[in-house]
Parts: sequence; structure tokens; C-alpha cells
Amino acid sequence: MVQREQQLERLRNLQDTRLIKVITGIRRAGKSTLFKQFQQELLASGVDERNIISLNFEDMQNEPLTERHVLHDYIMMRVDKNVKNYVFFDEIQNVNEFERLVDSLFVKDYIDLYITGSNAYFLSSDLATLLTGRYLEIQVSPFSFKEYLSGYANKSFEKGRMEIFDDFMTFGGLPETLNLLNGGQGSEIMNYIGMVFSTIVETDIMKRNKIKLKTDFELVTRFLFDSAGKIVSPNNIAAYMRSAGNKIDNETVKNYLDILCDAFLFHKVQRYDIKGKKLLQTLNKYYAADIGFVSALLGKSAKIDRGRLLENIVFIELQRRYTEIYVGKNAETEVDFLVKDTHKNITYFQVSLTVRDAATLQRELRPLETIRDHNPKYLLTLDPEEPVHKGIIQRNAIKWLLEKM
Repeated sequence: MVQREQQLERLRNLQDTRLIKVITGIRRAGKSTLFKQFQQELLASGVDERNIISLNFEDMQNEPLTERHVLHDYIMMRVDKNVKNYVFFDEIQNVNEFERLVDSLFVKDYIDLYITGSNAYFLSSDLATLLTGRYLEIQVSPFSFKEYLSGYANKSFEKGRMEIFDDFMTFGGLPETLNLLNGGQGSEIMNYIGMVFSTIVETDIMKRNKIKLKTDFELVTRFLFDSAGKIVSPNNIAAYMRSAGNKIDNETVKNYLDILCDAFLFHKVQRYDIKGKKLLQTLNKYYAADIGFVSALLGKSAKIDRGRLLENIVFIELQRRYTEIYVGKNAETEVDFLVKDTHKNITYFQVSLTVRDAATLQRELRPLETIRDHNPKYLLTLDPEEPVHKGIIQRNAIKWLLEKM
């Protein structure tokens, strides 16, 4: 079992605090496993197993508890009011009026509450209103490459690191894909990813948002996967679809984009005017939550731009390391990422599959060279060489991904 150390560290720091720990992320990203790992740590620290209550509301045996009054009574019968009780609710959005239940349990000082959900529905619902300032969100993404490599059973024998990275770039980081690879069932991975994607679309999106035009929604989704890492807008997506004979308006496309981000399938990245030091309101980029979805949805025959896949991987890693991520706009040039840490310190990142060709190197360096400040600037590639170009540090992306944060 791959340890989700970054998220576990946050849970350790938040243990017994007067905050509800809300774990979010796409389906099958490992939220339930994170709960199990943290519960094991609680037991190892001396917490009695009777004071740990864990319920998964995707398990049919817990269906009788999905009415809030019934669940509340069940919890109150099991807790010991003389000690701290650790209550874990997995997929809480399946509980009727769960917001009121969570609010009621939160006020009891003998309960430390942890909940998960597979989409942003419950954060955008009454929960956010009821519990403003009383919950903290922890996002769980699919495996980072460092986590993926640590769980790769045959990494020391059959494959080198670059070959394993090729698998990661193709299949993504959903934990079960690694289990399938290690179990010799690699041929089933794309079917599995497709199944996860279909479940997210059907359960977390179509039903909850009452989308009637499924074909239009799927076309927008496919367009976004095919354009991951490119500048897009609702206007140009709608125009493209209308040119292909689909009658869809800009506002509908905008709504679909928001829904896809709320379901954690995509992350929107705004552009930032470096010189003017302000956010730009148009022409955003969207990155897939996991690059395995790109391969599964577009198919093996599609000409997938591996450079943009690498850029997507870098983006997801930057999310783990920095608090703010933007596309940097500087006059006529654009740098892939402008990031800020918790102290608002700025770092720039440009990503390219390879820069061994002189013209490509010049093209990738130019956006960084036009930035006149003295903040750190990095060029990430899959080339093994790591030279410095007039202060711009070229790094091997795989080495960078494996560094300690």
C-alpha cells in the first residue's frame, strides 16, 4: 500500500483540532485508502478501536443509515462521551441532508470528524454556509510519480525509471492502475479508466446537474481533454461545435466547463499579467485531473501530444507544492506556469519534452528571458542534461518530480 505521506502529515497536524477534515478528489483517487492509513496510525498511537467509527456510504450494508436522524442516533449509541472519538464518513453526499448531520456532530467536543466526497457538490451546497470557518479541505489527487514509483513492484528488475515513467504518462496515477500493472493485467487498464470516467460522468455529473443534452456535454468534455494545456474559452469551444453542426451557445459551454471542474475532472488555470501584476479574465487553460483519462477517452490511435502530457503532469505536481498557479503572460510571450508559495514568492516554470534542437531551445527560453525580475526560472524537460542558460535552470523533469517537497 503506497503511503500518501503529504496528506497523512496534514491529517496528523489537524488531529483533535476543532475543524472538520473534508477530503475531496475524483473517484478512485485513494480517499478511502487514506482514511484506512490514518486509522492505522491512530490505532498504533494507542487509540482504542472502539473509539474509531468508519462508515462508507457506497457500501450497500450502510444504506439503512443514509437517513440523517437514523445515522445520528447510530453514532450517538456508539461513541464514548468520556474520550475522543474519531468518526469517518466516506462519500457523505449519499446521506440525506448530510449538512445538518455534520453540523450536529461537529459541536460535540468528544467527536473528531473526517468526511470525504467525490465531487464539489457538498462543498458548494449548504455545508459551506453552515460550516464557514469550521472545516478544512484536503484534496487527494491520483498518485504523483514519486508515489507511483514507490509502489511499482518490479521497478528494480524488469524496467528502468524512464520506462516506468512512460507507463505513468500513458496510464496516469489512479491507484488501481498500478495494482493492475503489478498483477500482470495491464491490458485491462484502459477499460478500468474508462469505467471510472463513465461513473464520474453518469453519477457525479449527469444526475446531479440534470444535464439533458448528453451528447453535447460529452463533446465538450472530449474537446477539453484534447485541448488540455491549450488556451481555450467558452466562445471558441462553442464556435467549434457549431461549425460541426451542434447548436450550442457560449453560456451552456461555460456552465459545462464549471461542472467539469466542480467534479474534479479538470482544473482551470487563469492567466496572470506579469508586468501589470493582475489576473486576466479571459482565455484560461484547463488541465486534466489525471492524464490516464486523456489516453482512455481519446484512444490509442489518437495523436496525443506528449509534450502537453508532460505539462499536465508538471501542473498536477505544482498543485502539491504551491498555493497559487497561473499561466504567465508577459507582453507577446507566455510562460507555462507562474507559481506562488505561501509567502507569495514567485517562481516560473516552462515545460518541453526535449530542447536538444537549437531552435526548440531558443523558443522555450524566450518567454523566461523576457521576464525582467530576479525570481527563479526553470525549464523542465525529459533530456538528461541540466545546464544553466543565463540564470535559467534546466532540470530533468523526472528528477524534479522525485525530489522531496
